[in-house]
Amino acid sequence: MSLISDTLREHPIIYVTRDIERALGLPLTTEGYFIIANSTPFAKAVVQNNSNVLLIESNELLDTHELLTHPQVTTFIEQRVGAKLMVFKNTTQIEKICAANNWTLLNPPAILSQKIEDKISQVEWLGDLGSFLPEHKIHVLQEVWFDGTPFILQFNRAHTGNGTILIENKDTLHNLKTQFPDRPVRITEYVAGPMFTVNAVITSSGTGIGSDPSYQITGLAPFTDQPFATIGNDWSLAKKLLSEKAKTQLTIMVENIGKKLFLDGWHGLFGLDVVLAKDTDTLYLIEINARQPASTTFESQLQILQQKEEKLTTFEAHITSLLSLPLDYSIAPVQDGAQIIVRNHEGKKWTQEELSQVMKQLEILGTNVICYTNETPGSDLLRIQSNHGIMADHKIFNETGQKIYDCIINRGA
Repeated sequence: MSLISDTLREHPIIYVTRDIERALGLPLTTEGYFIIANSTPFAKAVVQNNSNVLLIESNELLDTHELLTHPQVTTFIEQRVGAKLMVFKNTTQIEKICAANNWTLLNPPAILSQKIEDKISQVEWLGDLGSFLPEHKIHVLQEVWFDGTPFILQFNRAHTGNGTILIENKDTLHNLKTQFPDRPVRITEYVAGPMFTVNAVITSSGTGIGSDPSYQITGLAPFTDQPFATIGNDWSLAKKLLSEKAKTQLTIMVENIGKKLFLDGWHGLFGLDVVLAKDTDTLYLIEINARQPASTTFESQLQILQQKEEKLTTFEAHITSLLSLPLDYSIAPVQDGAQIIVRNHEGKKWTQEELSQVMKQLEILGTNVICYTNETPGSDLLRIQSNHGIMADHKIFNETGQKIYDCIINRGA
């Protein structure tokens, strides 16, 4: 912790974010580290009277660009002379606001992030590194046909799996073609198998270094009603499912994609989602997250809890890279831990009584629970965090995970 504390004393940073959880990769008492976020019950409970944090009261949650134009925020930033800003995910709108106020934004350019994340332009950006992907093609949707072999169809932009569709029959494809005949899509070979996430950081030497991979919990009911929605991570299970061969493949991906990102001017975190084809023990790239991955905060908290020697957490490495400082220390390992998210379903709103009862039961299980005020289908409702793994195998809960599952499926009854 002293490594990043010394840095922030000389290079103060203000993290502006809609959701304060994104910024909690460092203790709130860290000198030179400031946070601006929405005022929510969770945020108030975490922050209490900490002067390093500004919580904005509003009738509704403000997005990052809206926070940046709030009068209290402007004053808070101006009072901290020399402080630089960082956000969870950059946008052109955020860039314009920062430029108009002469604020230094540390995040890489929004246009680069979009180019890397969008499903169509990502293929072009990867170039020769497209060999990391499963077999794939780009088509206009009306030109796509189903020959009996299931495949993955992705629209150019998606979020947490909502734009990813498994095509298993002609009817599903026909319905999509009727709605979006001229829309470009990426068609990818369907690889059925466990998925993994690795959070990686660009080093000053121009390559990527990754943290320990986590098993990606995806599409499990009742936590989500979307089959490809990412709902959590388990760091203990990844070690059991990945062979040494697969781990080497993942390291090669991280290093090579990191090198390409660096050449395009990238700094800070990026994330890779990969899938394991068990029959060949081969990893395939599924997604590049050109931003701070959502699992960063809890991963960093686990690293602080578990590390025995002086190494950087993933979040500390992110800040070090954003400041273009040398990464002289490796990223701390993650021995154990998991988190799982309950997402809002279409037409199935939770009552306040159900939420209260479920949270009490989850806390009795020894988990940390974050409750969100979101109501949009697919958005986070509950984030459940455990210092130990909750998965016994691919799509199979262990005893702790099963208790969490029972609690959610019964809604505390």
